Amino acid sequence: MLITTQKNYNAYLSRMEELLAQINNYKQEIENFISYSNDAAESFRIKFLGIKGIVKSMMQEMKNVPAEKKKEAGLSLNEFKQIAEAKYEKLKLQTTTSELQIKEDIDYTLPGDAITIGTRHPLSIVRNRIISIFNRLGFTLAEGPEIEDDWHNFTSMNMPKNHPARDMQDTFYVHQNPDWLLRTHTSNVQARVMEKQKPPIRIICPGRVYRNETISARAHCFFHQVEGLYVDDNVSFADLKQTLYFFVQEMFGNDVRIRFRPSYFPFTEPSAEMDISCLICSGSGCNICKYTGWVEILGSGMVHPNVLSTFNIDPEVYTGFAFGMGIERICQLKYRVNDLRLYSQNDVRFLKQFAGVII
Repeated sequence: MLITTQKNYNAYLSRMEELLAQINNYKQEIENFISYSNDAAESFRIKFLGIKGIVKSMMQEMKNVPAEKKKEAGLSLNEFKQIAEAKYEKLKLQTTTSELQIKEDIDYTLPGDAITIGTRHPLSIVRNRIISIFNRLGFTLAEGPEIEDDWHNFTSMNMPKNHPARDMQDTFYVHQNPDWLLRTHTSNVQARVMEKQKPPIRIICPGRVYRNETISARAHCFFHQVEGLYVDDNVSFADLKQTLYFFVQEMFGNDVRIRFRPSYFPFTEPSAEMDISCLICSGSGCNICKYTGWVEILGSGMVHPNVLSTFNIDPEVYTGFAFGMGIERICQLKYRVNDLRLYSQNDVRFLKQFAGVII
């Protein structure tokens, strides 16, 4: 037992010698500590004076020092701590002095660096404007999936299999499952709303659509649409016309002329296309309006009774109208953009022209 105690005592003495040697090494490291970084003082504090710093860990070694040697070790440790604290204060003063010198070297009379103003994409500006106009007429926003099944995109819109109207839209089908496709119009949103909600229905459906077309200044394989649907009792074609008259005047101004032309859409009957006088040439004729003075901006019509019946809405009780327009076309006329490809090329020279545009 005496031998074991003696061995332990000798180990404690050996540990104390190591402790004192470590303290001397750390004193030398503190004396030689030089840092040119702005956070030198904080780095030093964390390393030597922090909760997990060297001074703290050295203090914890006091429990391994023999009782008769604790005074000697304690004095050495306190001296080491004071040296570390003095060095930290010196580094803080150097950092503060350096920061003041930097501030003195700054010429506050010089103009600041210009900050680039961000902007919404022109299509987003027009989309939000369209939604805002129809919101004032009581239309609520509705959205749906861009990858759609055949029934919601075509069949429910009075276009059964092999219907010739399907050829009007060259469709992207999903190879793994031909029943799925990239939607060709946002009418799929109308279908999904009507299968869950009974009249009155008054919605506006914006979104991206896809068609397999050759990319050019006048066409693209993807573009953006806004469609509207209003179903209630006693809805008439006159209601449709007045709604669209209001939209055009709010979007383009009161001086724009408007006309309706008979047309065909499988999901509306009767159907009509709406033209406005060309804003590019003021109706005198240009390549945008094909020298007619008129530009078609949307298709519209009264909801076909077959579509209503598909969703268990009685066409003898309810009627409705629908319309759809391309946002790119509205944006083209609003801001005189003559190439659809500009919308998707992310050219900053084009996009920055819309900074500060008020919706």
